[in-house]
Amino acid sequence: MPVLHTPTSPTSPTPLVFLRRLCVPLLAATALYAAPGAAAADEPGWTAEPASSAAAGTGARPYFYLAGTAGTVLEDRLTLSNTSDRERTVTLRGADAHNTADGAFAVRPAAPAAGSGRQGAVPGAGSWISFGAASTVRIPPRTRAVVPFTVSVPPASLPGDHPAAVVATEGGREVGVRVQLRVSGPTLAALTVEDVSIRGRGARAVVAYTLVNRGNVALAPELAIRAEGLFGEVPGRAPRALPVELLPGQRVRLAEPWPGAPVLDQVELTLTVKAPGAPPATATASALLVPGGTAARAGVGLLGLGLVTLAGLFLVRSRRTRHEAPACEEPVPAGSRAPDHELTGAPR
Repeated sequence: MPVLHTPTSPTSPTPLVFLRRLCVPLLAATALYAAPGAAAADEPGWTAEPASSAAAGTGARPYFYLAGTAGTVLEDRLTLSNTSDRERTVTLRGADAHNTADGAFAVRPAAPAAGSGRQGAVPGAGSWISFGAASTVRIPPRTRAVVPFTVSVPPASLPGDHPAAVVATEGGREVGVRVQLRVSGPTLAALTVEDVSIRGRGARAVVAYTLVNRGNVALAPELAIRAEGLFGEVPGRAPRALPVELLPGQRVRLAEPWPGAPVLDQVELTLTVKAPGAPPATATASALLVPGGTAARAGVGLLGLGLVTLAGLFLVRSRRTRHEAPACEEPVPAGSRAPDHELTGAPR
């Protein structure tokens, strides 16, 4: 499939999606910063985005969306626009996508580094993407190149979402465009919330938790927090959408501010997480919240010690009173009292 070059218009530029320059080394996962429509780079020069098709009636697309059955070959096109006055040589590749530990969308590096633990890893949907002979593209100044590529879905592919990305590299700068790929078949939306803990207290309290996508489709979760104290319900958090898209099989560690947390209380926390198509998931945690500071903690400790001491004294006194109480006897008249018996042979 040939690469099509067309000159760009300096007066009427096409709306483009840029991605921020990736400053992390390729020894680690490369993060993609997605934005609606297009993503912007820190420095101008060239851009990458899904190609639009006037014949098909499609405008600017924020990412690629492809769907098909296992064993099929899907096709799409990438637009590279050189907005500078010099020629650009851009290298293209497919990459597996995943969630970082804090939930961001990221792609795998071009090749596993020694000791990175990626050797022998099962390749994902990134390996299904091919640009053929067009994996390296020369773009003249003020020119737009439309590059076709294919996605060959293996016959044994499991149904569901398979996240990937197209990555363009030039001069140490990388631009990624997300590929949202779904293989036809039964889908399952399922997630769990685990490892709930509370850090801090009062307005600075934070609820930490882990979300796990146990299904085969990407999820947009929503979180609600309910809290019970010693004297009843305390302010929690109303349901709100989380700023994360949880990919299939991924586990992320998140933290939720809890400004309504009490300063001094014993609380039972219940987290409820929902996502479209998935049953609600809940998890609980208990915590003793005490005021901050050494003096406050010492005061609470002394108060607790005093209560324990008082309880111990009360128990000891109760037992002593019970053992020393005199037995109740009926008085016996003096005339009817039996005489004292004298032991025979006892010395006088």
